[in-house]
Amino acid sequence: MSEIPEASIKASAGRQHDARGSHFVGVGLLLITILGWGINWPVMKVLLAEWPPLFARGSSGLIAGLGIAILARFQGENLGVPAGSRLRMIVASLFNVTAWMGLASLAMSWLSVGEAAMIIYTMPIWATVLAWPINGTKPRISGVLALVLGMGGISVVLAGRGVELDDDKLLGIVCAFSAAVMFAISTIAVRPPVGVAPISGTAWQLVLGSVPMLLIGVFVEQPETYALSPMALWSWLYMSIVAMALCYFCWFAALRRLPPTMASLGTMLIPVIGTVSAAYVLGEPFGIREVTALGLVVTGIGLALTGR
Repeated sequence: MSEIPEASIKASAGRQHDARGSHFVGVGLLLITILGWGINWPVMKVLLAEWPPLFARGSSGLIAGLGIAILARFQGENLGVPAGSRLRMIVASLFNVTAWMGLASLAMSWLSVGEAAMIIYTMPIWATVLAWPINGTKPRISGVLALVLGMGGISVVLAGRGVELDDDKLLGIVCAFSAAVMFAISTIAVRPPVGVAPISGTAWQLVLGSVPMLLIGVFVEQPETYALSPMALWSWLYMSIVAMALCYFCWFAALRRLPPTMASLGTMLIPVIGTVSAAYVLGEPFGIREVTALGLVVTGIGLALTGR
């Protein structure tokens, strides 16, 4: 009779070991994602010195979407989209990829990496605030405080660098805030497509959302597609293969192993990594003022995420 409890204990210990192992794997995948997305900020800045923003982001997004679709098939996912979810998929693609990535890329043309990353990653703060007028969810005190902290941090970094509100700088600020707000609206108001596997859904959104950027880039920006230095070419390959294809794949793999709140809070490190790596790679300023601004913005993001 004593063998039954012993077997149960061993089985329970095995499940706990598997859970701990899965958790550690999830943390590792999350770190890969955060580092990949954070480093992508200065990498994208390098690429934008030679290619226009919409063409650069649209072309890399299309390549990444096709790559993720291949990975989804290897994972055994069905790439099909039910007829009732196709319109939702198009709307989600326009908000999450065309608007967010396109506006973020445009902002990077006129702002430093630190300025753009801090403004754009206020997305959770805007989601908390905009939930009230959109679906009637009143923000908590933590949400209001998150907005104050986030705007305070952005004010510190912009004013501290002696920002001159010329046309280009204003355009960059408007694009960055618009990218954050559009993504926040998508989070609140755009329901995700039903009956679509997560990795397959990401592939579809990247492909559908990148095509408009690519077309605008080809016909409006008219890039010199072959005029890329080796450094810019490596930047484009990094953005396509690592930051978008690999990191999105790792992100969903991490979500299967970690609590969503933990994964979401981990993304607060992305603007930090982007700003620090830009200081190292591009020589952007990084001192007490930038640390203070990052502290305020990251604290505001954390309050918004935990409050939701």
